[in-house]
Amino acid sequence: MKKTQLYVFFLLLVPVYLSAQKRIGELTLVYNYVVNISPDVGKQIFAKATFYIKGNLSRAEMSSDLFSSTTIYDSKTGSGVILKEVNGQKLLIRMNEANWDQKNSKFNNLNFKKTSETKMIAGYSCVKATASTTDGFYITVFYTRDVIPENKAYDPPFKNLDGLPLEYEISKGNLNIRYVLAYINLNPVPASKFDIPTSGYRELTYEESLKLKFGN
Repeated sequence: MKKTQLYVFFLLLVPVYLSAQKRIGELTLVYNYVVNISPDVGKQIFAKATFYIKGNLSRAEMSSDLFSSTTIYDSKTGSGVILKEVNGQKLLIRMNEANWDQKNSKFNNLNFKKTSETKMIAGYSCVKATASTTDGFYITVFYTRDVIPENKAYDPPFKNLDGLPLEYEISKGNLNIRYVLAYINLNPVPASKFDIPTSGYRELTYEESLKLKFGN
């Protein structure tokens, strides 16, 4: 085959390869997760995590019978807020870019090592990868490259992951947290999801929240 024919043949293949990957600006992810504290098998917390992504904006909601917390983050400005209820108080904790980096510093420079193990999750082909944080947490994740969010800063542990996590575990010592995808929605996300409350909350700086141990 001549060089020109090879070149044309390659160009015809490229769109087929690219179409297998879908980069998207908006999506909703819902996970069910379980917190296990061994060896006491009675210490289990069942909860739900919901992530909304719209361009550079993201909203992460964590909820269970014991707690609720919401984080709204703008990856363009690096700023965000944490909304939570603690002992009957509704708190709004503001974070600038330096605060956000400090809070999530243990996830910096995570090096995910891909394995040969694969599985299908919600109709998506996934591959297994592992990584460790600087403070001793071990992360195992099954992720897909069929759908890749344009905003990868929505969930700090996976900002360096080359794909979308659909099932993962985070563990250290006796603590194990396992997330399993409940569903994924690729429809547009309402802009109102990223509105920051202007009343009804006690507002704190990130530094103040750390002193009161409300920042995590």
